Amino acid sequence: MAKLQLDDIADLRAYERERADFRRSVIDLKKKRRVHVGPVVTLLFENADTIRFQIQEMARAEKILTDEGIQTELDIYNPLIPEPGHLAATLFIELTSEDQLREWLPKLVGIETSIELRLGEGDQQRMVRSVVDPDHEKQLTRDEVTASVHYVHFSLDPDDVESFAAGPVELASTHPSYRHAAPLSDDARAELLRDLRG
Repeated sequence: MAKLQLDDIADLRAYERERADFRRSVIDLKKKRRVHVGPVVTLLFENADTIRFQIQEMARAEKILTDEGIQTELDIYNPLIPEPGHLAATLFIELTSEDQLREWLPKLVGIETSIELRLGEGDQQRMVRSVVDPDHEKQLTRDEVTASVHYVHFSLDPDDVESFAAGPVELASTHPSYRHAAPLSDDARAELLRDLRG
């Protein structure tokens, strides 16, 4: 999938004209690309549309008007647009209270390396482990508590892609304090297969 360029990001006035329709379409798109794994972990699989929306909203909120400012956002978020054979996701630890933060964030250190795709079933099942975005990993400076947002990647070889296409596919956490799994719906699998096949 092609990375976004400066010309892909509309200036603020042009974006305001398209924002309502674009926002609606991205909300619908994210429904297909979001997978809840257990009670507090959600992965949103990103693509060029979700990332364009992220950058447009960031530029709108922060009034980023210069090419240099937009290029900085592109440099940050373009790595989350997957190449063929890859998936990229934002992993959210969804906590709403101070008590939950104090309970879960220390327990879930390392969650970002404990996510796997399970392709197929039985003796033929294949596992693809998450890999952490290297720039994001550099920002994880505390060993005793995790962040509530992580960026992860999955690299699938051609046989993995065919197993993904045939299904079933499950997304799972193997973290010792958080063992949960969730099947991908047919809609989600079809959507992500477009990323994998480019």
